[in-house]
Order: sequence, then structure tokens, then C-alpha cells
Amino acid sequence: MVRFLTSSPCDEAPEGLNLPFILKEENDFLKNIKQYFRRGTKCLMICADPWAYEFNDRIRQEYWEVFAYHEMQFEEMYMCDERNENKIDEMLTESNMIILVGGHVPTQNAFFKRIGLPEKIKSFSGVVMGISAGSMNAAKMVYSLPENPGESIDPEYDRFPTGLGLTDMNMCPHYQMVKDWVLDGRRLFEEIAFEDSVGRKFYAFVDGSYAVEENGKKILYGEIYEIKNGTMRKIC
Repeated sequence: MVRFLTSSPCDEAPEGLNLPFILKEENDFLKNIKQYFRRGTKCLMICADPWAYEFNDRIRQEYWEVFAYHEMQFEEMYMCDERNENKIDEMLTESNMIILVGGHVPTQNAFFKRIGLPEKIKSFSGVVMGISAGSMNAAKMVYSLPENPGESIDPEYDRFPTGLGLTDMNMCPHYQMVKDWVLDGRRLFEEIAFEDSVGRKFYAFVDGSYAVEENGKKILYGEIYEIKNGTMRKIC
């Protein structure tokens, strides 16, 4: 299994191109993902919100068109949500690539567990690409950084649920966008993530940065920061 853990693989589409976005070329992302693409690939997208039918259908269509634009034409692309979750075994068996969609981390984490994905994905041998929440939930022990009002002060909010077990890396995505956020009266990083990092290690990814893991090796690309024991330093 090859894992691409991204904050966001999306770039702004050139003017005049009728696409919502294109894949990023910076940090060799497009070049590297193309190396693993094979003719006849069937892709399984797994949603973040199983009841967001309209969003799920739209994002499936968008990624189908964007990959085709980059000369990576899927033979088939499935979207797993509440409508077809009972067919997860069949879709996994038929697929060569999995895309774990971005969204709300706890909602997606609960759906992954409901369909038994942490156990089922162990036998998958293709390419897995995580996007934002999908990359976060790929971890063995997830760091579910609060994002919605009330979550950081809710004693019932689980910041460290178990995940898919595909990586030991805890990602904090979209760092350039959220680094100055204030949530529930506290700074998202300096007063929440830094505090949670005592005895732990997180990685803040700027969009365009990503990690590739294969055969026990991890390669980092782009601008990435390590958060450990209440401090931060740039590592890539």
C-alpha cells in the first residue's frame, strides 16, 4: 500500500478552464501521484459525511474530471456514503485506489468505524490518498483538533479517537489558513494544539505539502512544522 497524506492536493484552475480546481504541481505532487497511476484504475472515494448526498456526488464528479484532465482517466469511480455502505466490501475488492475525502473529522471517523474500514483496509494493496480530515483519520491514533464552536470546551469531545492505522503521523492541515484562528476564546494552535502536544507530536501542513509512505519509508514534501511538547519548529 502507498499512502499520500495531503492537506489539500487542489490548486486554482487556470482562467478559461472549466474545472473547479486542478491538482497541484508544486513539490512534485502531480508527478509523484502519476507514478502510481495505472491504466484501468478503479477509485473508491469514501466520504466524510455519509448523509451529504449532494456534496458527495459533486465532489466525486469533480475529481473524476480533474484526474482525467491530468491524463489519469479512471475506469470507474465509486463514492461510498450512507446510500451504498452495505457494498463496501465489494467496492474495496474492485478498487485500486482509495481517496479519503476531507470534512469533519469526528463525523468521518464514526462512519469509518460503522462500515468496519479500520479492519477492512488492512488487506488493501493499492494507493490511498487522504485529503485533510481523510489524512487525519488515516492515523493509528487520530488527533482530532477541534474546529467547530464549542468543541474545544466540550468534555465529551474525543480529541484522540482511534483511526485507520495507516500512519503514525498526526496531521494538522491547512496551517496557512487556520494558524490565526481563535476557537472558544482560545488560539487554535498556541493555546489548544500546543497544549495537547505535551507528550505527543503533531505535524502542521501548509496546503501543497504532503507525505508519501511506502514500505516503511516516509518522505515529506513542502512546508511542514512539527509541534511537540508545546513548541513548534519547521522541519521541511
